[in-house]
Formats: sequence, structure tokens, C-alpha cells
Amino acid sequence: MNTSTHPEHTVLLIDDEEQFLFSAEITLNAAGLNHVVKCQDSRQAMTLLEKGKHAVVVLDLYMPHLSGKELLPQIVEAHPEIPVIVLTAVNEVEVAVECMKAGAFEYIVKPVDDARLINTIRHALQMQEMKNENDSLKKSLLSEQLRQPEAFAEIITNHAAMRGIFKYIEAIAATPLPVLITGETGVGKELVAKAIHNLSQRRGEFVAVNAAGVDDNLFADTLFGHIKGAFTSADKPRRGLIEQAAGGTLFLDEIGDLRIESQVKLLRLLQEGKYYSLGSDMPKMSDARLVAATHQDLAALQSAGQFRKDLYYRLQAHHIHIPPLRERLDDIRLLIEYYLEKAACTLKKKKPTAPRELATLLRTYHFPGNIRELEGMIFDAVSRHDAGVLSMNSFKEKISQNSANHVGAIPQNDAAQSLITFPDQLPTLEEAEQMLIDEALRRAGDNQSIAASLLGLSRRALNNRLRRAEGE
Repeated sequence: MNTSTHPEHTVLLIDDEEQFLFSAEITLNAAGLNHVVKCQDSRQAMTLLEKGKHAVVVLDLYMPHLSGKELLPQIVEAHPEIPVIVLTAVNEVEVAVECMKAGAFEYIVKPVDDARLINTIRHALQMQEMKNENDSLKKSLLSEQLRQPEAFAEIITNHAAMRGIFKYIEAIAATPLPVLITGETGVGKELVAKAIHNLSQRRGEFVAVNAAGVDDNLFADTLFGHIKGAFTSADKPRRGLIEQAAGGTLFLDEIGDLRIESQVKLLRLLQEGKYYSLGSDMPKMSDARLVAATHQDLAALQSAGQFRKDLYYRLQAHHIHIPPLRERLDDIRLLIEYYLEKAACTLKKKKPTAPRELATLLRTYHFPGNIRELEGMIFDAVSRHDAGVLSMNSFKEKISQNSANHVGAIPQNDAAQSLITFPDQLPTLEEAEQMLIDEALRRAGDNQSIAASLLGLSRRALNNRLRRAEGE
């Protein structure tokens, strides 16, 4: 049974009417706001605020002994970080303005509409969470060191952009708001999601589900579960993944492939924090933190009508974009050593020695499959390896094949324009040849064998051109 509390700190209700306190607590509990403290005597309010930690205060204006008008400025002065929602039976503009000037977060007239009360409290909580996150992020970015570097041990990198991402993750990991992770296939989005979960200190599990190609009924059953008899083959109840992730993190991979019908269900979950198992008319509350990932351009999908804008803005309360491997080439050497060790251990072989030229060769490649592709290359090479220095042949074969496929994927009319940008004044053939050779040598770190392969030449042909250029 899920006994977790939300929000982390209490919602303090201050009102002299016992009936209102009773009904408000039931209403909030039903909406998943189950961490509530009631105060019927306003004279005890400041003592309660001093003793405990509170996320929001809901304050009635007209009470005996100490009125809300008197209490409001005291709370704002002593606890400026706590948003105060004022309740009153008087619908007067002057009173509302006076309360807002005194520091109230919002003003609600009694009798209070349940939906209005819930939405206002949730809005106050979100604003408070955003403020806390901004403060945490500032502290994190000003710090030179990661507070918990061990949480990122599985992400092999020394790149500055990745360290910036790690600091951002440390700042936002403990919040309940959703996180959207974007990046090309193979950059390690799930590893980042796991790091967020580990740093969040949430007591529940990390539960992952791939949304690609899943139809609406299967998605709903997978996520929300079903009761016995919900459909023909439902001979017993099934817990959905959202329930399995209670108190933890639900990771939705390939969210960009989720169908529109399923997007509506997910949006409702994010908005209301509740869901229905298939066949049930009894809502369940969810406190799982949602982390979503995609390699797709969600802005383009929105323009095409394939992804809901309201869902997008809900998901990207926090947004992490992971750069592709070709933008973090300094990590190549680290990754080679890491995956050589991993491959040798997995294949039960002695770790081979990597040739010095391997990192240089791999730095010239665009890696459409990113780190996952590099891992596959190294495992393939180690599986073929017998003894001595690791052969580069398998790497060259894959690079040659994949580079040809990459160029072949460009439409014929656009191929030349995509590969070369011409200046206003065209160079001569001789000048263009020398420019190509110079660029290939630069990319190859002056390794002539690698430069020759980049140019589609033999080593001897490149040497002949270099000697001819020197002779001139």
C-alpha cells in the first residue's frame, strides 16, 4: 500500500470553522494532497509554523481572537518563503488588493469551490518548487565540484557540457516535476534518467517502458493496469507500471512515438495526479516522478499535429539535451578504454591493447549511432581479437560501410551541396585538392593512412600528391 506523503512539507489550514477544516482535508486527500495540518485556533498558528516545515498556508481572514488580517503580515514577515492563500466570505476588491499588498499568494472567496482550492494550492506548490529549484541550481552552478559524482559513474565523460548537465541534474533531481531528456539515438538518455532517479533519493523503484509503436489499449493497460473482468482475457487484476513506480520514477522512453490517444491519457495523469485502471471507475493517485525521453524533434511533431503542445509543456518542466558523440570527441579515448575493459570482461578475454591510431581514426567518424554504436564496434573488434595489439580492420570496415550509407541517404540533388559549401570565387582544381588534403590531415592528426582513407585514396596515392606539392 502506498503511504507516501505529498507535498513533502505540510499544507497548513487555519480556520475557526471545524466543518470547513474537516471537508477541506477530505477534498485535498482525495486530490493526492495528503500531508495536511489543521489549526482551528489562530493563536496557535505561529507556534505551528515555528515547529514544523510547511509548504503552503491556507488562511481564513475572519476569525475570533486573532484575525487573518492580523496574522497574514506576521506569517509573511517571519516565513516569506511560504505562500499564503487567503480565504474569506467577503467578495470585495479592496479587501483582495489589501491582502495581495500584504503578501498573500492568492485570494479565494467562500464558499470555496473544491477544484479552485486544489488548483490554487497546486499552483502555489509548483511556484515554490520552481523557486527552490532555481536557488539550488544557482548554488550548483557556482560550485566547482559535483556533490555526488558517484551518481554519474556509468556515464563516461570528461566533457565540459556533460559536467554542466550533471550539475543541473543535481539541482533538479529531488523535485517531483517531470523531466524531458532529448538527444540522438545512442547518447545515453536512459543512463541520465537513472542518474536522476538515484539522486532523487526516492524510495520507490525506477521503472522503464518504451512507448514506441505501442497502441492506445496496450499503453493504457501497461501503464495503468486493469481489474479482473475489464476485458475478455482479464481473468485476474494487473498492476500497471505507474503503480509499480509508486514513490519512485517512471521512465517513458521514445515519448515522441506515443500516439495521440495515449498522449491525452498521459496529460490527464500529469495534470491531476490520478488515473483509472482499465475497467475501474475508482481513481488511484500517483506520486511517481515522470522522466520522458525522445530522439525526435518534438517542436516539429507539434507543427505536424502529431504531438500535443500542452503535453510537451507539462513534460519539459525540466529539459536536458545530451550532445551527440561527434560534439564531445575528447571522450573518445576514455570510451575506448572503458568498452575494451567491458568487452574483455563480458567475452572472458584478456583486455587487448588499443593501437595509438584508433582514437584518431574514430575522431574522424560522425557516429550516427553515438556511444551505442562505438560500444558495438569495440565489442565486435574484441570478439575477433586473438592476441597482440587490437586490429583496426573491423573499425575501418564499419566506418567505410556506414559512411557510404550516410552519404547514400542524401538525395542526389542535394548531395554536392550538403558535402561542400562553395565560396563566391571558386578555387582551382589544384587549390581545391590541396585544401582537401590539408583538411584530411588535420582531422587525422597528421596520420597519413587515416587521411588517405578519408579521401578515398591509397596511402601511396596520397604520398605522391604530397611529394608533388612539396616539389612545386
